[in-house]
Amino acid sequence: MKAVVLAAGKGTRISPLSATLPKPMLPVADRPLAAHTVDAAVDAGADEIVLVIGYEGDTVREYFGSEYRDTPVSYAVQAEQSGTADAVTAAREYLEGPFVVLNGDNLYDPEAIGRLFEQCPAVCAVAVDDPENYGVLDTDDGTIVDITEKPSDPPTNLVNAGAYAFPADAREWLAVPESERGEHEITDVLATVLEQFAVTPVTLERWLDVGRPWELLRANEWKLSNLDRRLVGTVSDDAHLEGDVVIEAGATVKPGAVIEGPVLVRSGATVGPNAVVRGPALLEENVSVGNGVEVKNSVLSRGTSIDHLSSVSDSILGRNVALGAGTTVANRRHDGADIEFTVKGERVSTGRRKFGVVAGAGVETGINTSLTPGLKLEPGTTTGPGEVVERDDE
Repeated sequence: MKAVVLAAGKGTRISPLSATLPKPMLPVADRPLAAHTVDAAVDAGADEIVLVIGYEGDTVREYFGSEYRDTPVSYAVQAEQSGTADAVTAAREYLEGPFVVLNGDNLYDPEAIGRLFEQCPAVCAVAVDDPENYGVLDTDDGTIVDITEKPSDPPTNLVNAGAYAFPADAREWLAVPESERGEHEITDVLATVLEQFAVTPVTLERWLDVGRPWELLRANEWKLSNLDRRLVGTVSDDAHLEGDVVIEAGATVKPGAVIEGPVLVRSGATVGPNAVVRGPALLEENVSVGNGVEVKNSVLSRGTSIDHLSSVSDSILGRNVALGAGTTVANRRHDGADIEFTVKGERVSTGRRKFGVVAGAGVETGINTSLTPGLKLEPGTTTGPGEVVERDDE
């Protein structure tokens, strides 16, 4: 059984983080988002991984190489992102038997992916409270009989989780017409499979479609909660580490620092004297957290530095961001309402009472900059000393 992992998209809804990295390669705990999916496929027994790449595809190649965890890796290029069926079509030359299709920007319950492989043909499903917003699976006696996109009167609360185990015949059914959205949809392939085969729903205990920045934060909250305490790097005797904290080899924690897990401090990262890091938090490679800095529930991408006496909460900072001394990130509104964020030009609710900023690669702030909740900073943005930033810079 081969596993086709879709990793070609840019991820416009997760901007500005995707301006320099494809969404499937954004960090989730100790590996890129797509690696969690590939790991689940390898654990399920995949004979080969076929990664469909497109936007910034070399980044995907560099990470996975020609072999990943002793499993061969091949690459198919989707020149234009025109739908999920089109993406699988790009991988068609590698398919000769039953195959699994997984989304590289989804997090799946790994055990369910194992059952998906075993029960082919099958589709992963998840029970939700609002099925009318998804592709809903209609079942009869334990078999899927139909799938309907966003029905007004859903027949079940089981929705399509975007993971499929297809019979070999499906290779010949990939050429589907464009949908109303102008894309070639994998669900149209599934509709043909449903006509010809008994397809089993495999229920996921947990699933997350990572499409927007706060969902990347939620993905890290999920995976960091699985940390087991491990201190390999250099930790001062005067530092206080509480709970599930991982300090990788080559990382440094200086005197007076307080770290409350779950927190992952990766190789080359430094937590400065008297800094406080409260989990869930990810400090990627070569991150620098300065003297007296406070970090809470945030993702700090590699090469980012936060100078002394700054405060960052509920935020995602892209690569090589530099926050000047005294930079403060606000993460909640006085009226207690949910924080909104700009997605594709529209302000939408994050569903979170606390949410700070999302900064693209290379953002720099001057000393004593104040950043308001739900702020988007495009790559390369700079602020002056003492500046108060209240709206997006796009």
